[in-house]
Amino acid sequence: MLRRCRSGACRALALLALLCPLWERGCRGLSPASGDTEMSPLSDPDPWEVQNRQKRSWVWNQFFVLEEYTGNEPLYVGKLHSDVDKGDGKVKYVLSGEGATSIFTIDENTGDIHATKRLDREAQAYYTLSAQAVDRITNLPVEPRSEFVVKVQDINDNEPKFLDGPYLAGVPEMSPLGTMVVQVAATDADDPTYGNSARVVYSIVHGQPYFSVEPKTGVIRTALPDMDRETRDQYVLVIQAKDMVGQMGGLSGTTSVTVSLTDVNDNPPRFTHKNYQYTVQESLPVRSVVARIKAVDADIGSNAEMDYRIMDGDGLGVFNITTDEDTQEGVIVLQKPLDFETKSNFALRIEATNRNINSNFLSLGPYSDTAALKLTVEDVNEPPVFSTPRSRMIVSEDARVGTSIGRVAAHDPDTSNSGIRYSIDRNTDLERFFNVDALSGIISTAKPLDREANSLHNLTIFAIESQDPTQIGKGIALVTVLDVNDNAPVFAMDYETLLCENASPGQVIQTISAVDKDEPVSGHRFYFSLAAPVAGNMNFTLRDNKDNTASVLTKRGGFRRREQPVYRLPVLIVDNGSPALSSTNTLSVRVCDCDSDGVALSCGAVAYTATGLSTGALMAILGCILTLLVMVLLIVTMRRRKKEPLILEEERDVRENIVRYDDEGGGEEDTEAFDMVTLRNLNVIRDPNVRRDVTPDTPTFFHYPTAARPSYKSLPDNVVFREFIWDRLKDADVDPSAPPYDSLQTYAFEGSGSVAESLSSLESLSTDSDQNYDYLSNWGPRFKKLADLYGNSDGTGVFS
Repeated sequence: MLRRCRSGACRALALLALLCPLWERGCRGLSPASGDTEMSPLSDPDPWEVQNRQKRSWVWNQFFVLEEYTGNEPLYVGKLHSDVDKGDGKVKYVLSGEGATSIFTIDENTGDIHATKRLDREAQAYYTLSAQAVDRITNLPVEPRSEFVVKVQDINDNEPKFLDGPYLAGVPEMSPLGTMVVQVAATDADDPTYGNSARVVYSIVHGQPYFSVEPKTGVIRTALPDMDRETRDQYVLVIQAKDMVGQMGGLSGTTSVTVSLTDVNDNPPRFTHKNYQYTVQESLPVRSVVARIKAVDADIGSNAEMDYRIMDGDGLGVFNITTDEDTQEGVIVLQKPLDFETKSNFALRIEATNRNINSNFLSLGPYSDTAALKLTVEDVNEPPVFSTPRSRMIVSEDARVGTSIGRVAAHDPDTSNSGIRYSIDRNTDLERFFNVDALSGIISTAKPLDREANSLHNLTIFAIESQDPTQIGKGIALVTVLDVNDNAPVFAMDYETLLCENASPGQVIQTISAVDKDEPVSGHRFYFSLAAPVAGNMNFTLRDNKDNTASVLTKRGGFRRREQPVYRLPVLIVDNGSPALSSTNTLSVRVCDCDSDGVALSCGAVAYTATGLSTGALMAILGCILTLLVMVLLIVTMRRRKKEPLILEEERDVRENIVRYDDEGGGEEDTEAFDMVTLRNLNVIRDPNVRRDVTPDTPTFFHYPTAARPSYKSLPDNVVFREFIWDRLKDADVDPSAPPYDSLQTYAFEGSGSVAESLSSLESLSTDSDQNYDYLSNWGPRFKKLADLYGNSDGTGVFS
């Protein structure tokens, strides 16, 4: 039989007996014989009752552990024990499931369960574990596996939190007492089913006496009536939520609520003054702004929008007032021109009215206000005014120069009545067809006119005050030029008349018409006829159609291009003007070869040439020829470029070229082909005075006295190579015949450390050589030639 204890000894049985009904559903046991699960009470059985109960292998209930345990030792959860366990150590207890080994551990010998970590109910409220008793040696189960639950008991370790805070809310101004503003809500992560840890009440920390909050619901309401936005438009509240039903020791959280009073139309517009006075110049253009007035409204937005109107006064038709939607000002606009000499003062009464009136606040008074406005017109020196701003005049195009065509008149509107002088704006009369008398204003012609070139002249006339030339008035004179018959009619177009060789007599080959630049009042009427020299020709005739057109007809057939390819027919055209004008126009008729439908195939003279290729074929042949020419030119150019040397022949550097000779040299005995001195032996001391045209400033790696320059033989091997290369570099740098680009200098020599020493025949040039070559005779027949050349010590070599 298994027993569960909360300590080394079992806890008080009376306390567990009280809790047993609550845990009855969670208590279960397994019969060792059948394995069936049976319900068991929560508390440990009374020792006297155990003897009377049926024997069971497992007895335990749900375990409970307190969250957020802060002790230093592992928290004891409970104890498992099986009746199979006789205390001899043969039974081992095994724990598995959620948190096994990581959070919960079990003593495999005693069955004690401990929690090794702090538990958080808000993270996980319970853990489902499995327990089993197994044989320690065989590891076989001695009891069936059974599950149990470890529940984490809640403590008040979480304060209420406003997840949606901070809050922004608004309420209309002048709202009645108790108007709802907003509802706040706080949540508590503690267990709502256990105690009062999650039971929250609300209170207002800051914001009284203007607002209040309902403790249970969190609804914020107004606590004062008729709060005025114009006095104060914003309030910041601090709301507290406290758990444990607000009792002492409970945890709390706060949030801020910003309440803005929204505007209502509770203020009428008011003018700051009852009387306004403005001045306006009489020269102000129509539709100009005369003045701006504004009524002040303490409201904002649409509640401050207003309309202005002129209620009465003597300027109803002269002025108008509108509302500037951006500034809500009344804009007074001039509707008609002002004249100081006619009226110098205007009186108006202006009214401003709210557009959007709230009926709830009509008791606060009328939502409109009025003000008086006086406008004084100031006199200014005005320019002359034409009696007729736009004058119309007519003149015949054949009028003589100096003909008067009309008169303009202007006057000074001011009381001074200054004299007027007239002139023409030459920008409107660039060719100076007209003149105006400066004193009388009479306009006359200055040049012959041509209606066909310009039938309407739009002249701008200046009227200038004599006393103040800066005052200039402008008037318009429209001069219409009347037409006279001064242009003869001509063909309406350039006709291309084609005549088929197979045309029959009386066939119409062309219909002609005429145009005339003149525009008679009664319209044009043209008369057509053949000119007198060809009136009786045997080829063509002309028929006037009486509708300003004429038809050209053939008199015969059998026209042949070989006989005459082109006929020229003079046509006389007369208009109906007074006097009548006429002109002779030549109509060219080309004889063509036509098909059976009368469509011209070829016209003009017959070409006596052999039938050639078509134009397309000729173009194709020409294109091919041009392509071949281009290809030949490209090939020739590329070959010429290949033959051109990179540098001029006389500038070539022989050291960069390989010259091939097909003849056999004479060996060392041939001393005429090359200057052997230039290939002197490496070990010969260099003469520093070989180059005296340029002295190179090139440092050497090996420093030695300037008085005497050692021979290469006396230098170390590593210095020999360096000095040799630097000497060659100096020579190349100061060589005036060297090319102006980088070149490769190759030097091959054998160092002084060779066993056989130098085998070069170039050393034979040195007369002070004391080398003994007698040993070459002992090297065999392959060195016999060298032994003969160098084996003699009498100095009779080839270079002696």
